[in-house]
Amino acid sequence: METDKKQPPDSNDKDFIEEIDDEELQVLVLEAQREALYKEEQEKTSRKIKRPFPKWLFWMISIVMVFNTFAVMFEVYSIPAIEFLKTSSKLSKQENIATYKKSVVVIQTAASKGTGFSISNDGTILTNYHVIEGSDTVNVFFPDEGRFTADVIHTYPWVDLAVLEVHGKDLPYLELAEQTTFEDDEAINFIGNPLSFKGIANEGTIIDYIQLTDWDVPVVMLKAPVYRGNSGSPVLNSDGMVIGIVFATLDHETYGKVGLFVPIDEFYNQQ
Repeated sequence: METDKKQPPDSNDKDFIEEIDDEELQVLVLEAQREALYKEEQEKTSRKIKRPFPKWLFWMISIVMVFNTFAVMFEVYSIPAIEFLKTSSKLSKQENIATYKKSVVVIQTAASKGTGFSISNDGTILTNYHVIEGSDTVNVFFPDEGRFTADVIHTYPWVDLAVLEVHGKDLPYLELAEQTTFEDDEAINFIGNPLSFKGIANEGTIIDYIQLTDWDVPVVMLKAPVYRGNSGSPVLNSDGMVIGIVFATLDHETYGKVGLFVPIDEFYNQQ
């Protein structure tokens, strides 16, 4: 794994860090329910207990726990966030989008989860540095090919990029554009694993370049619904070529909340 004395830029990407998601919360709820059931059975059969655990109290606890689970889910998945599911469903019916999704992977470490995408048929994966930071190996999940263990072979923290390698062959992959070019308000697609979902296709428009105060190179603003977990998502132009990699969000004084992506040029510049 390559290292560098430079520190990764402060990309204002806190929204992408996942400590515990709603799936984990539901697991905890189910475990608590099973534990309650077990305790109820034990109390029914135990000679030391004079009267059984009241059923009405058990069901009340269960209902409260389920209600709390949905309350958390509604807090996490606001109405605007749910809208991207409808968009993804519509886009995924397009043959080209369905094909692109086969190359987009889930990247999971002990501390985080994000997105990456294959750029060669023998298993080269491109993602953000902050998705794999601190790891030499990670788990990579292809939609069709399944799970792989990937080695982190190159890291470029100053542009928040990392290259992984899995031992595979004939894997689906995306084509990289020769350079990042776009017009004002040009429509793009991006595919990732926002929140607890996988393989979500979405759409947006390119705004312009922006120079962040703690970056040496400009990045690109994107008017699009970017959420936690979209880190590492490929940004695709109308020809299906990758022109950048989503890495953060930003509250802009003019455009509001925008997504940010690293131009594919910066990947080439590191080679």
